[in-house]
Amino acid sequence: MAWDHGSRARLGPRSAPRFGGDTLFDRVGRVVCAADCLPRKELYESWEVARRVRRRFRGGRVVDLAGGHGLLALLCLVLDDTSPSAVVIDRRRPASAPLLEGAFVAAWPRLGGRVLYVEADVRQAALDASDLAVSVHACGSLTDAVLDLATAARARVAVLPCCHDARTGDQGGLGGWMDASLAIDATRAARLRDAGYRVVTQVIDPDITDKSRLLMGAPMPSGAATL
Repeated sequence: MAWDHGSRARLGPRSAPRFGGDTLFDRVGRVVCAADCLPRKELYESWEVARRVRRRFRGGRVVDLAGGHGLLALLCLVLDDTSPSAVVIDRRRPASAPLLEGAFVAAWPRLGGRVLYVEADVRQAALDASDLAVSVHACGSLTDAVLDLATAARARVAVLPCCHDARTGDQGGLGGWMDASLAIDATRAARLRDAGYRVVTQVIDPDITDKSRLLMGAPMPSGAATL
């Protein structure tokens, strides 16, 4: 049977042989299997986002908004040790989140004490200009809240949106030309650019998720021309 990267089946010790190689991703896969608490889909989509984000944005505190188990934050620290710490913010910390963090710390002891979990509404987060705000599948308007928080602080940001609502999402007048979800994300990119950000758009493997549009942005220096 084909190994479906988008499966919601939980990764556990029996899946570890799938990650038997010597790459960093294989090592991460074995760690996630040891924690025995995440669906396969979450590993693949968080990895795809983290590696693309870290190619663009180095350093800074990582703020993982609507972060669930905090996998994205942990991966960002693994991929770039110049970030001093990470904060995961969500309304409720999953009961199994400490298992995942513990498995990562056992594999990378340098991560110990560097990830803080805050149970709060994402909209209450406070960001600094030096932060890197990240979010995978913050549902609906939560993605807009993440973008608003980042632009208000002039922080770098990367989001993988989901749960687009054609009734309430801002389609920027583009709904007559394109699918509503694409219109909403295109409007988000335009809004980020209008806020003085250099915008990068990419797509992760759609076999992992059909909500695969990755939007990244960093504030441009004052007076820089937009392209």
